[in-house]
Amino acid sequence: MRVVLQRVSRASVTVEDKQISTINEGLLILVGIEGSDTQEDIDWLSNKIVNLRIFNDDQGVMNDSLLENKGDAIVVSQFTLHAATKKGNRPSYMQAARPEVASPLYEAFVASIESKLGKNVGTGIFGADMKVDLLNDGPVTILIDTKTKE
Repeated sequence: MRVVLQRVSRASVTVEDKQISTINEGLLILVGIEGSDTQEDIDWLSNKIVNLRIFNDDQGVMNDSLLENKGDAIVVSQFTLHAATKKGNRPSYMQAARPEVASPLYEAFVASIESKLGKNVGTGIFGADMKVDLLNDGPVTILIDTKTKE
């Protein structure tokens, strides 16, 4: 699994001109799933995300986690995070999991984040054409990959 985390002041997801998710302070989590991903990847990644100290404490230092900050989250599936661009100019998405594999893993990942935060998180619609609007706070943008554990 590969994610792009963006600390946001606000974020929303719109599908077919209907806003389906919106949050204020928290994380926009773009997640790419590959065929070899398992529950172990979900557990490691969701734990890392909710405990990552990237929110400012009372002294303005990035020292608080999403869990401590009590912020919100939106999780959006994004297969293009597994784009291979080494050859030519057309990205290859062969490493991205097929929808029948990726969709249940995406749902399990969302459920794991919700369980750890103790509240519902916003989502996109798997496979839909989505419009994601955000105000990146900082900006703070972090990439994490479960295969390299960084």
